[in-house]
Amino acid sequence: MSQSQYTQPHQPQQPYTPAQTPGTRPARNGLGIAALVLGIIGTVSGLVPLLFWLAGILGLIALILGLAGRGRTKRGEATNKGVTTFGAVLGLVALILSVVGAVLTFKAVDDVVSELDKAVVDTTASAKPAAGGGGAADGSEAGGESLEGGDSAVYDDGLEITVGAPASYEPGEFAIGHTKGNSAWTVSVVIENKGKEKFDTTLVTVDARAGKDGVKAEQIFDDKTGEGLSGTVLPGKKATATYAFDAPADAGHLTVEVAPGFEWDASQWELKL
Repeated sequence: MSQSQYTQPHQPQQPYTPAQTPGTRPARNGLGIAALVLGIIGTVSGLVPLLFWLAGILGLIALILGLAGRGRTKRGEATNKGVTTFGAVLGLVALILSVVGAVLTFKAVDDVVSELDKAVVDTTASAKPAAGGGGAADGSEAGGESLEGGDSAVYDDGLEITVGAPASYEPGEFAIGHTKGNSAWTVSVVIENKGKEKFDTTLVTVDARAGKDGVKAEQIFDDKTGEGLSGTVLPGKKATATYAFDAPADAGHLTVEVAPGFEWDASQWELKL
């Protein structure tokens, strides 16, 4: 009998098994993981008081995602219940730390503002007339009336400023601030530090007005005047500078105002020309 008469036995076909059971979905664990990551970052940020705002934002988001993730685990849509719960807890911790950080930050800012308010309180001056002069009475408020040449403004922290009588001045050929036909005058400004702390002259300003109309007297700068005060005056020391001002030719007086800085009241001297 030939081989063609034999037939191969029929091989049964293997049934097809789907890779996934119908009706099931992959676990949706993204919310829990995001809650954990944001909760960690928010908690770490909350340990730095100045980052309270970042801790609050991340903590709130982490808490919301954590609660949403727990809802998924209850419905069987997620399998990371522990991670989700921990993320929500860290979000709550970050929120608490943000509140604490905000309180500490605002308190620190308030303390700084209070200290600045104390620092910028104006230091008033009393008048000290020159020996034999006819200026303001000794002990009167220098800020309340003008002083005369040679008089001193004495501040309660020991700072003493004296403006001398004006002297006629001939500006240099290349002077700046002088108008042809006007007159020029120099005044000396002496700052004596009788206090216990050094005084920085950086913020000292010296301005002047001239004549009955009180027009601004421009400061003159040339090779001999205009540098002004500079540096620090130590306790028990003095600093002197000469200022030159341009005034109308018919001006009869010069009003000089000296402001030692933000913490001191300005004082004025009425100088006869």
